[in-house]
This record gives sequence, C-alpha cells and structure tokens, in this order.
Amino acid sequence: MGSLKPVAAVVGSNSLLGRELRDLLSRTPFQTKLIGADEVEAGTLTEEGGEPLVITALDEENLAAARAVFLAGSAESSGRAMEIVSRLRLRPMVVDLTNALEERPTAHLRAPVVEPAGYVLPPESEHIVAHPAAILLALFLVRLGQAGPIRRVIAHVFEPASERGQCGIDELQRQTVNLLTFQKLPKGVYDEQAAFNLLARYGAEAPLSIESIETRIERHLATLLALNGGIQMPSLRLIQAPVFHGHSVSLWVEFEANPGVGALEKALASAHIDVRGADVEAPNVVGMAGQSGIAVGAIAADRNDARAAWFWVAADNLRIAAENAVAVALPLSGAAGAEAKP
Repeated sequence: MGSLKPVAAVVGSNSLLGRELRDLLSRTPFQTKLIGADEVEAGTLTEEGGEPLVITALDEENLAAARAVFLAGSAESSGRAMEIVSRLRLRPMVVDLTNALEERPTAHLRAPVVEPAGYVLPPESEHIVAHPAAILLALFLVRLGQAGPIRRVIAHVFEPASERGQCGIDELQRQTVNLLTFQKLPKGVYDEQAAFNLLARYGAEAPLSIESIETRIERHLATLLALNGGIQMPSLRLIQAPVFHGHSVSLWVEFEANPGVGALEKALASAHIDVRGADVEAPNVVGMAGQSGIAVGAIAADRNDARAAWFWVAADNLRIAAENAVAVALPLSGAAGAEAKP
C-alpha cells in the first residue's frame, strides 16, 4: 500500500483565490480538503477535475488532518481558523492569502519567486503571501537592477476588481449593466462609479480605501526588496481600473546611465518574466489570464530624459498569489525538487 498523500486544507475554497489554489494544488502531491469560509458553505457540493466534492465545515477535526492550511476566504474566517489551529497539538503550516495575520509577531511575509537562495524561517512561522502587485514589482526590479544602477522609479499600478474578491467583480459587472440600462448603481464595494471609470480614491463609505491598499503594497514591496540587497524603492500610485482581472503597471525608470532597450530586455528575460520585443504585441491582462509570471513589453526610451525608459507590465494577480502560496507549502508535500520556485 502506498503512503497517504499529505492534506492541504483550503479555508474559503469557493473564493476566487480558493479556486485558483485548488487548481494549482491538483498538480501537486497534496490531497486538497475544501473548507467553507462560513456555515452556509459547509455541506455544499462542488466538483474538482470532474469529480464531486463536498465543502466541509471550518472546525478542529478538518484542520487537524492538514499538513498545510491555506487561508483564502474572509478576514473573519481566517481569524476563526487561527483560533482552531492554535489549539491543535500538531500545528499545520499556515499560509495566509488574506493578509489577516500580518500583525502577528510569528508571521513572515513570503514570495518565494523573489526570495534569495537559502532563505529560511523559524519552523513555527506563519506565512503571509505578499500582495501580488508587490511580488510583480519586486520580480521586475530585482531583474532590472542587473542592467545597471537605478536612480528613480515611478510606478502606476492599475488594480483589478478581482482584488476585492467576488463582490468586487459582481459590483463592477452590475454597475456596467445598470449604466447601460439607466438604473441606479450599486456602490457597496467602491462607493463610487468604478465601471467605465478610473478611480484614485474610493468613496468615503467604502469598506477599504485605496490609500490603505497602496500602503500595504509599499510595505510588502519594501520588505521583498530588502531581501534582495535594498534595491531602489519606487514612488507608487494605485489606481482602480474598470477591469475584472489582472494587474497592469506603467513604470518609469531612471538609470545612472541608460543601457539601452536591448540591454534592458536581456536583463529582464528570465524563467518568470516574458519579455515582449517591439515586433511582438505588448502584454495585456486578457492575454495573461491563467499565465504564470509576468510579461513586460512596450519598452521605450524616454524622449525627454536620456537616462530613463518606460515599461509596461501585466500579470494575473490571482495566479501570482496562489503560485507563491503553493510554493511556500510545497516542501511539506514530499515532492522531489520541492524547493523549486513557482
């Protein structure tokens, strides 16, 4: 008889991030246990790979069987899960994609795709997956720094509705329909018109502010860059875009001496960065849906500053977060080569 597969429990398995995790975990040696983020979900029938599966309750019995617990639901379900985990005799690894655990002293920010070789943490650590925009920017800047010393970076990050979860997507969709049919707009998530619009701020009644999300990205990015030798921290502005899925980023970078587009493309090209030359279509979020890593294109010298260049970057935000989360837990699966990055 073969050994039993290690169990990975996904709390909030029906969320956008939960479904992304389920897809990636199905390709690993883990056996995935689906756990509802609330009592209503427990007992719900779903499917995985064409097979029926039942979403189970968030309780001690289900979490005790897991080697790794992924938090992918609400902040509330993450808090309840941690209360249960803290009572277990054998505690599983906890990987948080909700940012609910950031204030805990035992929590550490993670992004294996940009962590230096040999990076290790205390065994009792909880792991918080960095904001996907912070991972995108860190991956870009770490590679770009190989082209030459950087003086300044300015980044405009265009945030998709999927970063606010299913409710953010639903509200953008309903706003789009209601605008076209001259009906009142729902504003529970953004407290502003997000459809056919760009927002530098949400309305005053929005549950989150753009400023708080912007600050989180900066905090996470500063930590990731510090792991890689203190690369230049960019000036960053977050903008809510009327797109359902995927981050787009416009970057302006000033070098000590501009190495030229060819050298920049060569420095960026890597296993996790798809560089699109001038003869290839520039990257966009539609084309990056479901794809790993990031794509960089539309690289151009700044016509008004000989030392600077422009870059356009696109990535699937949910895929980036989920891949890094799985990479954190993969060593527990017993898979050969588990140290490999996503």
